[in-house]
Amino acid sequence: MTSTEAGALRRLAPPARRFLAHRKGVLIRLALWSLAESGQAFLVGHAVARSVDEGFLAGDPRRGLLWLGVALVAVLSGARVVRGVFAQLAGVTEPLRDGLVRHAVDRSMARAAPGGPGGTDRAAVSRLTNQVEIARDSFAGLVLTLRSFVFTAAGALLGLLSLHPALLVVVLPPLAAGLALFLVTLRPMAAAQRRALAADEALGEHAASARAALRDLAACGTGPGAERHGADLVADAAAAARTLAGWAAVRTAALGVAGHLPVLALLVAVEWLRGRGVSVGALLGAFTYLVQSLLPALHTLMTALGAAGSRLLVVLDRILGPEPEPEPEPEPEPELGSGLEPESEPEPESGPSTASAPAAAFAVHTAAAPAVELRSVTLSYGVRAEPVLDALDLRVAPGEHLAVVGPSGIGKSTLTRLVAGTLAPSRGEVRVAGRVVTGRPAAELAALRVLVPQDAYVFSGTVGDNLAYLRTDPSPAELDAAVEAFGLAPLVERLGGLDATVRPAELSPGERQLVALVRAYLSPAPLLLLDEATCHLDPASEARAEKALAGRSGTLVVVAHRLSSAVRADRTLVLDGIRAQSGTHAELLGRSPLYRDLTGHWNS
Repeated sequence: MTSTEAGALRRLAPPARRFLAHRKGVLIRLALWSLAESGQAFLVGHAVARSVDEGFLAGDPRRGLLWLGVALVAVLSGARVVRGVFAQLAGVTEPLRDGLVRHAVDRSMARAAPGGPGGTDRAAVSRLTNQVEIARDSFAGLVLTLRSFVFTAAGALLGLLSLHPALLVVVLPPLAAGLALFLVTLRPMAAAQRRALAADEALGEHAASARAALRDLAACGTGPGAERHGADLVADAAAAARTLAGWAAVRTAALGVAGHLPVLALLVAVEWLRGRGVSVGALLGAFTYLVQSLLPALHTLMTALGAAGSRLLVVLDRILGPEPEPEPEPEPEPELGSGLEPESEPEPESGPSTASAPAAAFAVHTAAAPAVELRSVTLSYGVRAEPVLDALDLRVAPGEHLAVVGPSGIGKSTLTRLVAGTLAPSRGEVRVAGRVVTGRPAAELAALRVLVPQDAYVFSGTVGDNLAYLRTDPSPAELDAAVEAFGLAPLVERLGGLDATVRPAELSPGERQLVALVRAYLSPAPLLLLDEATCHLDPASEARAEKALAGRSGTLVVVAHRLSSAVRADRTLVLDGIRAQSGTHAELLGRSPLYRDLTGHWNS
């Protein structure tokens, strides 16, 4: 047994004991039904032997038929025994399934809860569906087969001993050899099963992440790379399945040794057994014990223990095993030069802070930190895909207004998602206000930044509730000032005032974007990220909105929809897929051919 398997057994032993200790009544009733099965196995072979020796060969057919009737009753009683066993089995397997589902759900919820490690637990889907059902079916199969083998084998071996001890001398050696060969396969089969489950989880995680990034995959042309990575994962899963099938073949060979050699040995040893006083009836009874009871039970045991046992151990360890420790947050490193830093960083605007308690705590901790910092950030949608962003360094000073421009699909939206903490880089580090954002809980991220996407979200509620969604305590004067700053007063009046109900379907895309922009303006978060959030506004409304947002205390990063956004910004970042350049509008016109091309395109 490997150290991994031994560790899994040590972890699983205490909860297994507690689980079984709470179900003593069910286990006792299951044992009583199993004793009946043991008696049934004993009676069948014993009755056949007596019917031959004391009935038909002794010239008493009536006695022989009577003993055959006893064997028939024993066989027919098996249906009642099986019914009783399955009735008690449900009292053990169903509570196990329910407990595993609860544990898997609690584990995923604890990961996402405040104070948890954070991140998306994509493997939870596999645990809640495939792995829980594997555990339930495997456990049920093990209980049935182990119980059946122990009690049936006890009845059959006791029957062989009662007929003649020499029968055990012939039957036991091939049985032991087959069992030994079977036990040798358990360890590699468990390892192969573990690899198969790991491959299944990796494939599920890749499918979930690719589905969430379909838009970026299509825009950036990295779909083929993601497809190749998926094909590699499918190939890994197929290889693990083939390995598992190979060991299953070895297990089948062990079954052949234990399941057929005893019968052949008994046939070969007939003359030897007859010489030691074994009667014809005893020989027929021995064959009955082997064919009717012992060998079927052994076949079922090997099948269940070889497959279900290893699956159960691996799956329970994955579901009940400890949550992987989150990686410790790296210590702040010395600031690196990047070539994208502004020549002078503007000082943060003074004035009363509107930050919430978490945001204020971050501000105290990172008073001198950049508002946004990317350190050698690389992002690829697939192992073999070309990076969307490649070793990007960037610093945005507190209070700065940065515009991001570039061709469609170059990675502008990807950049905002990285800064927002909703997408993890392949390499490198993303910090906001001096704190690494990757894997940080949602509550902490909400205190640091607001991301306004192209498709603005407006919910069914009052106008005031929609505007104050990210800030629970705005005064009426602040609401009125924000409405006026964004030119939203005509819409509010048309709807019936701040207390009127909003029906999102009745608003135009531009009106929904204005509502979302006012909501972001009122938020206490020190960083605003606009991902083409003004694309449905006319140029005048866009200029008015960006002016209001730039005048707000905090930092503003805008993925520009029009070149005028870049002209209004303190600094512009140009993404071109090869290297990134930053500077003012005038500086970029002088040194960035792509920026000049974009300028001519947009001006036309």
